[in-house]
Amino acid sequence: MKTVYVDPQTRVTRQYVATIGFFDGVHLGHQFLIRHVVQQAQAEGLKSMVITFDTHPRQVLNTDYKPQLLSTLDMKLLRLARTEVDVVAVLHFTPQLAQLSAQQFMRQVLSSQLNVRHLVIGYDNRFGHNRADTFDDYVRYGKALGMQVTQNPAFVFKGIHVSSSVIRAFVGEGQIRLANSCLGYPYTIEGTVVKGFQEGRKMGFPTANLDMDNSLQLLPCNGVYAVKVRLPGSVTYHQGMMNIGMRPTFGGTRRTLEVNLFNFSDDLYGKCLLVSFFYRLRGEIKFDNALQLAEQLHRDCEQIQQQFNSELEK
Repeated sequence: MKTVYVDPQTRVTRQYVATIGFFDGVHLGHQFLIRHVVQQAQAEGLKSMVITFDTHPRQVLNTDYKPQLLSTLDMKLLRLARTEVDVVAVLHFTPQLAQLSAQQFMRQVLSSQLNVRHLVIGYDNRFGHNRADTFDDYVRYGKALGMQVTQNPAFVFKGIHVSSSVIRAFVGEGQIRLANSCLGYPYTIEGTVVKGFQEGRKMGFPTANLDMDNSLQLLPCNGVYAVKVRLPGSVTYHQGMMNIGMRPTFGGTRRTLEVNLFNFSDDLYGKCLLVSFFYRLRGEIKFDNALQLAEQLHRDCEQIQQQFNSELEK
């Protein structure tokens, strides 16, 4: 896969079958759409292209808006690289781009710059200023440009119309198994390890505390989760458990993310971790004292390890 960062001077000579969208998470619905684009391109003797954006459009239109994303841009590009699409074109979303009507965008960007000859639109995708146009409008504008416009059907998985918003709802509710089923892979966040309160270490459960204050990724609801963790660039996953919450046993006043890696002792301060969620074990509980919490953590650890081991044996 080739990645092209589109600027005003970009002019593509080869013709493409393309689709466009933010593609947050590159979930099963996105993968279904992209497979169709690839197949259609092969049938027409053209190359395939995914057109996406480097920034969530609402961040540009509303500077106070903080999206809760399923993937960072780098994560999204890595997921797109695992599809069979030929080119990913990354558009820098600007206020000027946001002002273009769908007709102007199709003429100036899709046709003139990216040489799209066939545009495949997701079943619920709308684009252009204020998203004011309909699919029939896109077809009409495309016809004037010599561009075929077709619409892909929805992707339904076990009765669920898979979409980024549906998956965000699952993650936000802690329904990680459902979220992962719709994504096609474990939901993953990325964060840097910072110094914490050291309470876990005192109880025999040293934790790596993730700084997510400046992250735009969605965090699961409070609770204890079975996770696997790796460092970027490494292929080794370490089993562990993560607690997301307010640390009520210790009178905490701010939300923290603490991950305990099983059978691991290396120093992780300052390192970036990729934490993949597998299921939510339980909600957050306020215990009467640290001893009761430590006893529960031992039970949590044992239960998660048994579950991971049983899955390996299947």
